[in-house]
Amino acid sequence: MTQSSMPAGRIGLIPHLVCDPCSEAIEFYKKAFDAQEKFRLSTESGEKFMHVEMTICDASFFMADDFPEYCEGKSQSPKSLGGTPVTIHRYVPDCDAAIAQAEAAGATVKMPATDMFWGDRYGMVVDPFGHTWSFATPQRQVEMDELKQAVKSMGM
Repeated sequence: MTQSSMPAGRIGLIPHLVCDPCSEAIEFYKKAFDAQEKFRLSTESGEKFMHVEMTICDASFFMADDFPEYCEGKSQSPKSLGGTPVTIHRYVPDCDAAIAQAEAAGATVKMPATDMFWGDRYGMVVDPFGHTWSFATPQRQVEMDELKQAVKSMGM
């Protein structure tokens, strides 16, 4: 299969989020990130979702409810695991507005929008399902020498 034969919005990496409950995550992502629902497939009982496809700015992401019965009895949602080391990153026209919209929808601000040494205005939220999202708005181009000096001055 070539890239030209891939379905629209499915070129590159596609996050697949376990959300507990997925039904609430669908509505949250619509409010918080202006996500659009493309597809949902529920279990026969209709109580859980096996697969949901959403898009943000024409980029797809997938979701499903937590199904520990199919994962050696282990829950897979960030809430059940006590968090996640993964951050989903988005470039947006207005970092502050994106964070405010997510917070108004129920996200917790992990890092308020701040002007960063690498040239972006950047901040982070944690959604009600335990997933971390970061937002950045490019403000200026920073040369490698300046980046290296900034890291050095931080003692890293």
